[in-house]
Order: sequence, then C-alpha cells, then structure tokens
Amino acid sequence: MAVSNTTQLTGAAVVIDTLVAATAVVVKASSAVLHSLQLDNSAVAAATFLKLYNNAAPTIGTTAPDAIFMIPANATISVAIPGGVTFATALSYAAVTTGGTAGVTATTGAFALKLIYV
Repeated sequence: MAVSNTTQLTGAAVVIDTLVAATAVVVKASSAVLHSLQLDNSAVAAATFLKLYNNAAPTIGTTAPDAIFMIPANATISVAIPGGVTFATALSYAAVTTGGTAGVTATTGAFALKLIYV
C-alpha cells in the first residue's frame, strides 16, 4: 500500500472555543470557507444548537442564522465539509438551547467547538 501526504488546506486556521456562549463570536470579519466542525456537547444534559452566521455582527435571537446544527445531549459530533462552504461576508457563531432564529438562552454546561476554516 502506498501512502502519500498532501496539503489540503493552505492557509487554514483553527478556532477552539471551550465554552461557547449565546453571544456572537466573530471567527473572521471577511469572507471565509468553513471546512470542518467538531462539536462537543458531552458536558451538557440537553440538546445544544450551534448557529452559524454570514454576518460580522449578528444579533442573536433576531438575525436569521445561515446554518444550524443540533447536537444531542451528552454527545459529540464531527462534520467534514468536502470543498468547504463559503461565508461570503463573515463567519460568526453562537450556541443556544433552541433552534431557529429566536433562541437566545445559553446552554447550562460547557459546550465546546473546533472550527477549521480558510
């Protein structure tokens, strides 16, 4: 078996947040391509909703998210995005206890994430 290593993401950056809150975090205030997410809800006894925004200043509970991931209680999930997904304006996130646009309540435990983007 032949094994080769190739560079997949030149210029990639990693964000690790060990206590994601219900307030917006701006990952990049300009265009970004998201390639991977690792979402750790293992310390939370209820589902958590990660909301992603193509916006450098989203108002949580008012600004409609561009993507929402539901992470079950006490679970960890990984999401690979082959080719990535482009956030043309900016990339921001927040985590709350309710899906959709309206949720604003933070989780009661330590929800963590790791994002890989260019």
